Amino acid sequence: MALLTHQAKPTPARRPLPGRHAETRLTLSRAVFQLATGLGLAAAFAVTYVLFVHTSAGQLAENGVVRSAQSGQWSTMDWAGPLRDQDMVLVIGAAGIVLVGLALFRRKPGLLIPALSVLVLPLVAAQLLKLYVLVRPELPDGGRGPGHNSFPSGHVSAAMAILMALAFVLPQRFRPAIIGIGAVAVAWVSSSTIALGWHRLSDTAGACLLGASFACLLAAWLTTRRRDLRRTPALLVALATVLPTGIVLIGFAVLSTATDGAAQFVAALVLAACAAVGVVLVALWPLCGSAFERRTGVETRVVDDLLETRLVTRR
Repeated sequence: MALLTHQAKPTPARRPLPGRHAETRLTLSRAVFQLATGLGLAAAFAVTYVLFVHTSAGQLAENGVVRSAQSGQWSTMDWAGPLRDQDMVLVIGAAGIVLVGLALFRRKPGLLIPALSVLVLPLVAAQLLKLYVLVRPELPDGGRGPGHNSFPSGHVSAAMAILMALAFVLPQRFRPAIIGIGAVAVAWVSSSTIALGWHRLSDTAGACLLGASFACLLAAWLTTRRRDLRRTPALLVALATVLPTGIVLIGFAVLSTATDGAAQFVAALVLAACAAVGVVLVALWPLCGSAFERRTGVETRVVDDLLETRLVTRR
């Protein structure tokens, strides 16, 4: 009689499914991405103040720009004139009405407090810092120029705050286009304040950095409450953290190497516009695609699983 024996088959090793479980690179949450960007913008704000206001090279370059702007030889620059006729109180009030209207039209009243906070808090902080906290020391080799502190600019702070507040109430599909157009408007305000002799380059860059920092920090808090499970590569997070300071350092290097008054003036106008657009793009990076109304963790997790399943299917 034959003896029947059962030989067990070896269990094959389970291969990891493609997708998130097979991901080997380090990733961070969307809230960490927004927090790191906000802290990077705040650090760049401090670097701007130290480099341009508390160093002789920074003061010498910027005072040369102020003297060129106030000399009258650039009076033909009519493109900056409309800013002189604007009542910023009325502009800010109109922006507040638009924000309320957008939130109610979208039936998302919960967005009102974040949007109005991003609109008001940077303006209050800019005025408090300029009038009571930050000072402009008179350095002996800093060149001749107005001694009063004008850092950061109130006009540019208002323009940047309005743009960042719109990011919180606009639908996600319209957000990149509207903010991209708004970046051009902020760039115009930044360059115009320099052309009119009201502000220095550092004043405009500091105002942009301040408003963008508030927006990203508040977005990080809202994203944490929303339980957004999306991940961002750590390398991109690190890049977003140091990129604002890199923009400031490039601007300082370019302006400080221009020795002629006319060259300094033109360089300041171009750098102010480029810095404004660059800061807006850095802030838009972690804000794009984020919905700031609160959701439950189950809803967010279901959406995340659906996206992962779609990626697996495509592979």
